[in-house]
Amino acid sequence: MKFGKLFAALAAGLVMSSAALAQTTMKISISTAQNSHQGVAIDTFAREVDKRTGGRYKVQTFYSGSLGGERESIEAVQLGTQELAFSSTGPVPNFVPETKILDVPFLFRDKAHARAVLDGPIGQEMLGKFDSKGFKALAWGENGFRHMTNSKRPVTAPEDLKGLKMRTMENPVHVTAYKGLGIVTTPMAFPEVFTALQQGTVDGQENPLSVIMAAKFDQVQKHLSLTGHVYSPCIFVMNKAAFDKLSAADKQAFLDAAKEAVKANRARVDEDDAKGAAELKAKGMQVVENVDKAKFVATLAPINAEFEKQFGKANMDKIRNYK
Repeated sequence: MKFGKLFAALAAGLVMSSAALAQTTMKISISTAQNSHQGVAIDTFAREVDKRTGGRYKVQTFYSGSLGGERESIEAVQLGTQELAFSSTGPVPNFVPETKILDVPFLFRDKAHARAVLDGPIGQEMLGKFDSKGFKALAWGENGFRHMTNSKRPVTAPEDLKGLKMRTMENPVHVTAYKGLGIVTTPMAFPEVFTALQQGTVDGQENPLSVIMAAKFDQVQKHLSLTGHVYSPCIFVMNKAAFDKLSAADKQAFLDAAKEAVKANRARVDEDDAKGAAELKAKGMQVVENVDKAKFVATLAPINAEFEKQFGKANMDKIRNYK
């Protein structure tokens, strides 16, 4: 009888300890390769969540658009069929219109300015706008400053872009601005871009150096122009219901994990920016470094006036002048 009781006690103990160790698995995805600034972000995030929750939460990482493009991933997070995503802000305005303002060309002076805005009150207030749309926005990450590539000709000034068929993100602000530069815009999900460039469906695309390198666009594009025309943030989004289910301590663990991931993500962008042009040159791309940015800004002046009407000049100035 004693043996039976001992066995029952041991069995109960095992059940309890296995419940304590019960793991919840969540999915997170990116559109770029694992060896990229976005890959570094989600790998760090998964590791930090595991560490900070004592292994109770396991985040499975998916790369290269294997769960769909950015728009599909954000949609899946909103619907709750996927818990997490790390995405550029490309498709985000389709879900949270207030974020559109961040995609205005030449709004940010440099990375330090952009990071200060996103980490400060403006960016933090904007994260709160996601709550009513079915998301918990955990943190702003970084995609980087976007540059133009194409297979036809060097681009040093806006007139060189006239008639070029360029893939753009599925983003209304980008489409409007690039049309203003004379580009024939072709919105397309990121996983389709390499093939479209390879087959000549589009002449070019625009992305940060980190993305151009990770996607191996040097294999299908001859010309790179360091236009730095738009700063492109990234964002960690989580399904709101999934976040709300977490204990207060676990909520903090997820938020802290995202913060750590952003540090690693931005460090990788800095590294890619420092070596990117030289590395792409070595791979055979022709790089135009002395782009006439003033001319781009002047050409976009009428479009910019439209954006000021749409978003409010005061709101744009608040970002432009943020110290």
